[in-house]
Order: sequence, then C-alpha cells, then structure tokens
Amino acid sequence: LYVLFLLFQILGAVILGFGIWILADKTSFIAVLQMSSPSLKTGAYVLVGVGALTMLMGFLGCLGAVNEIRCLLGLYFTCLMVILITQVAAGLVIYFQKETLKKELFHIVENLIETYDPSNDDERNLQDAWDYVQIQIACCGWTGAKDWESNKILINKSLTAYPCSCSNISREFEVQSGFCNLDDPVNGTATYADWPVHEQGCMDGVEKWLKDNLGIILGVCTGVAVIELLGMILSISLCKNIHSEDYTKVPKS
Repeated sequence: LYVLFLLFQILGAVILGFGIWILADKTSFIAVLQMSSPSLKTGAYVLVGVGALTMLMGFLGCLGAVNEIRCLLGLYFTCLMVILITQVAAGLVIYFQKETLKKELFHIVENLIETYDPSNDDERNLQDAWDYVQIQIACCGWTGAKDWESNKILINKSLTAYPCSCSNISREFEVQSGFCNLDDPVNGTATYADWPVHEQGCMDGVEKWLKDNLGIILGVCTGVAVIELLGMILSISLCKNIHSEDYTKVPKS
C-alpha cells in the first residue's frame, strides 16, 4: 500500500510537470493552441491543480494508513474517485466532440495563417511556434499549402513568395521563418502549386502522429486509471478494517 502511495506522489509530480510544460512551452503545436485558445490554457491550469492535489492525496493517504486514521483514508478515497470520474468524463467529451474540436483547430490555424506577418513582433512567439510545427512535421498549412493563399502579405505579392518554414528544399543556410521569394515567377504571378513546399497539410501530420502513438497514449491512460482504482480499493479496504477511530494516533504538532 505504501508503494502505491509513493506511485501517486510520482504520478502527481508527472501531471503537475505536464501542466507546467504546456504553460511554458513556446515551440510546438501545443504552444500554438495554448496561445490561441483560452480553453487549453485553462486545461493546463487544471492539470497543475490535479497534479498538486494528487501529490497531496498521496501524502494524506500514506499518513492515514500509517496512523490508521479513517477520515484521511476516506478523504483519500473520495478525492481519487472524483479525479477518476473527471478524467473519464474529459475523455468522453474529447471523443464525442472530436469533430467540433477539429473545426476549432482549423479556425485557430486559419486565422494564424491569414494574419501571419514576420514584422509583427506582438505575434512573434505564436508565429515562431507555427513555423516550428511546419518544419518538424514537414507540412504546410492546416489542410495543405493552399491555405496560405489567404495570407494578406502573400496576396499583395501576387503569391510570388511562400512561407520559408514550408520549404521542401535543402539549403546550406535554411531560412526557417518569414517568407521566401520564388526564383522565377511567371509573369510576376504564381499559385501555391508553384511553391517548392511540402504537399502534406499539418492536420494530416498531427493525425498521423496521434495514430502512431495511440498505443502509448492509451497505455499511459489505462495505467493511470488502474493505479487510481487500486488506490481506491486498497484505501477503502484498509478503512473498513479500522474498527474505531483512535485520535491518540493523530500526529501532534
């Protein structure tokens, strides 16, 4: 049982660290969502809170088990049950609302691409994060390079420039942000089909990553749920075996 409480301390630290990472990250797709969608930032704060609560519950559970304090074990069981129900509910919401979430992601990236401006220092972190995503996933736009045809700066340039982070050309000194000019635009105009960029949209790249790592994600979620269930079962069993309260066992300050 004590090993289980230690596992909860570790689990809480991992959840807490994950929430802090989401808030601090500035160079990934998570950063794009976090800076564009208040709901993800709220979710990150929830993770920080859940992680801190899980660590606290591990400590209280251990304290209750060592000193055979039924109220602490009951509190431990109740909090674990609330956390588990919340996690299951969040998973169901994500599963049944996945199309809605996909549309929201599309609108976030669509707005980012349309207003992308390398000279806008106020949006530099957000734009750098999106450039990083396109480079790492080897993609262009959300559904494809055509998405960039709505960018105001590229429209003014008659599409004779393209986003450098989309480039599929290996260069000795590769530019990873802003816009690059086409070498030979036809009659001073072009289309996205003339750009030397990746054909894959980032939506497909993100979905492929999720499918490739689905087993790991499900394994981690299942492992967390099993640990929580074991904690609930063992805590309630220990609580039932304590026949009466003995407050003389409560640690004195």
